[in-house]
Amino acid sequence: MKLYGKYFLIQLKSKMEYKTSFLLTCIGQFLISFHVFLGVYFMFRRFPEVAGFTYEEVLLCFGITLLEFSLAEAVARGFDCFSGIIRQGEFDRIMVRPRNEILQVLGSRMEFTRIGRMLQAVVMFSYGVTVSHITWNFPKVMTLLFMLIGGTAVFSGIFLLFASICFFTLEGLEIFNIFTDGAKEYGKYPVSIYGKRVLQICTFVIPYSLVQYYPLTFLLDRGKPWHGLLPIAACLFLLPCFALWKCGVRHYTSCGS
Repeated sequence: MKLYGKYFLIQLKSKMEYKTSFLLTCIGQFLISFHVFLGVYFMFRRFPEVAGFTYEEVLLCFGITLLEFSLAEAVARGFDCFSGIIRQGEFDRIMVRPRNEILQVLGSRMEFTRIGRMLQAVVMFSYGVTVSHITWNFPKVMTLLFMLIGGTAVFSGIFLLFASICFFTLEGLEIFNIFTDGAKEYGKYPVSIYGKRVLQICTFVIPYSLVQYYPLTFLLDRGKPWHGLLPIAACLFLLPCFALWKCGVRHYTSCGS
């Protein structure tokens, strides 16, 4: 963690060299995600609810998902840009250093500009909490914390999968954007509205619903108490992602550049 802290300070100092650019980028990130909020707002101006979920409840769901994705993108951005590391032969240099490869890749890129998106997520989430009429108690507060931890772990795991595939393809596969940026977009609504099959895929294949739909039903008093613990189980998704990464490292033979 001490080494990661040094990476953090190095990345932060480099961003602060151009403060105006950093500020404008943060504002841009805020405005980009704001248009998605407007889409939700205008839809609920016409329809009172979607599959039994009200505007306030959907806003709470969207705020949580956006915050989870923003946190994962901020800390795991190095994996999202890993194809460039492979193509340019930089991973050869990482391999000969006496430090863990994952730690070095994480420290290679940190997106501090995602603060703008996080700010909007916090605003929407705070508003959703205040107007959704949830009776808060200790289990629900812990469930909320578990959702943020589990969601960040799931999205980080997908970024790790993306990086692991690059060992074999040397190029990033754009199809993985369906599971990252795509998940952020359709995650603004509870997963159940997309149908039973999608809910099953998002439960047993890529566990979005374990960090979104099921714990949300517990917060809204529509689910069972153990649904609040499912985000912790979703963290197990990191295990197969890590296994694929180790497999890729073992088979890595440099890109020849």
